[in-house]
Amino acid sequence: MRPHQWVKNAFVLAPLFFTPEAQTARNILATLVGALCFCAASSAVYILNDWRDRSADRLHPLKRLRPLAAGTVDERTALTAMALLGSAAVIVGGLLSAKLLAFLAVYLAIQVGYCFALKHVSIVDVLVLAIGFVLRVEAGAAIAAIKPSVWIVICSGLLALFLAIAKRRDDLVRALDDQHRRSLSGYTRPFLDAALAMVLGALLVSYLIYTTDQQVMARLGENLYLTTPFVVGGILRYLQIALVEERSGSPTRIVLTDPFMIVCVLGWAAAFAIVIYG
Repeated sequence: MRPHQWVKNAFVLAPLFFTPEAQTARNILATLVGALCFCAASSAVYILNDWRDRSADRLHPLKRLRPLAAGTVDERTALTAMALLGSAAVIVGGLLSAKLLAFLAVYLAIQVGYCFALKHVSIVDVLVLAIGFVLRVEAGAAIAAIKPSVWIVICSGLLALFLAIAKRRDDLVRALDDQHRRSLSGYTRPFLDAALAMVLGALLVSYLIYTTDQQVMARLGENLYLTTPFVVGGILRYLQIALVEERSGSPTRIVLTDPFMIVCVLGWAAAFAIVIYG
């Protein structure tokens, strides 16, 4: 179920965080429930992925320890948990909001396609991962009846794409080949390094445009640009982890355990909160 990965579903909360005027008790509670629905849905997908890849995972130095690959959990138990989690996400999401149900359905359809086919297609595999984060943002906005800023959607997608590319680079660093993941045959380290630089540049420019956009500043405050150093520091640290330390295989664990990253994330959130609510 990978509960440490549930931090990704904080993207469902992003639209409400960036829209103070929409923060009613109803919207806060509904958005939290929506995030829990994505936690259940994503866990169902993780189980499906691990069941599907259990043989290939045994060739990976870390993934071989996953329960299905290691044989510490039987397949019937795993598939039952997958069905229960997926059903709970759909049922609760449908009761909460028809739009949330639609986004959950699209998310699950894309992720199932990823597990069975799309993960083996170079470039498509990382784009699908990025789309999953954009769907989370759009779902959170739909729950609270918010129109998300186009820059937030773009930044979320680019950030997720950056992390996905760094993860593929880690696969090559570990000398994995297309026997583990067929899409790796379409990647080289120089290509992924160039892709990281391209996406990173687009991300930083997009964030700077967002924080200096006249409409955004009029709504949220003129000092949003002061949050930029935390964004730059966090991204450069992650780039250092990927290119220098070469251990970018688990983005979530890095964000949750690396002291520099933790300071950047918390500092950014605090600075943003002070600018918006101070």
